[in-house]
Amino acid sequence: MELAYYSDYAVRLVNSEEPARGKDSLTSVEAVRDLFGGNQSAARRATDADVTRFRSVRARLRAVFEAADSGDETLAVDLLNSLLLEFPVSPQISGHDFRDDDGRPLWHMHLADHPSNATAGYAAIAAMGLAFHLTEYGVDRLGLCEAAPCRNAYLDTSTNRSRRYCSDRCATRANVAAYRARKRLEADRADSTGLAAENAQRTHANGER
Repeated sequence: MELAYYSDYAVRLVNSEEPARGKDSLTSVEAVRDLFGGNQSAARRATDADVTRFRSVRARLRAVFEAADSGDETLAVDLLNSLLLEFPVSPQISGHDFRDDDGRPLWHMHLADHPSNATAGYAAIAAMGLAFHLTEYGVDRLGLCEAAPCRNAYLDTSTNRSRRYCSDRCATRANVAAYRARKRLEADRADSTGLAAENAQRTHANGER
C-alpha cells in the first residue's frame, strides 16, 4: 500500500490556502479535481458541493499540523483520529498499475474511492496517509514552514529531523533574510562602537583643557 504517497494528499489540501497572505486556490470544482492528481476516476466525481466540504476538511487537517508544530502530540493525534473515524478507508487489492516481466499483475493494496462523495474519499486517503507518516516517523515530522509569512505544511523526511521550511525557495528566502539581519546588526554595533569611541575622545580632550 502506497501510504507514503497518500500522505501527500493532506499536504496538498492544506497548502491550497495561505491564511497569512489571504490566498485560497480552492475556489472551484476544477481546483478540487486538481488535488486528486493522477486519480482521475475519483476527481471526476467531484461536484460544486465538494468545494465547501473540502475547505472544512482542510481546516481540520491544518489543525493537525498546527498541533504537531506546537509540540502538542496528544492534540494532533486526537484531531487526526477524529478524521479517521469520520472518514474510514476502504482497502482493496489492485493490480491495474503494475505488471511483471511476463505481463502478470503485481498485486498490491490500494485505497478504494469512497462510495459517498469525492470529499469523503479524499479525506479518508489524506487522513490515512498522514496517520501512517505520524506513526512511522513521529508527530514532530509534521511541520509548518518557518519562513514568515508562509505557513505551508510539510512532512519532514530528513535523516536528522532538521527540516524547517516547506520548500527550497522558502529556505533560501529565510536564509537571505537572516543574513541581511545579521549584517544590519553588525553595522549598528559598529556605528555604536564608533560613536562611543568618538564620545570618549571628546570627553578626554575636554578634560585636558
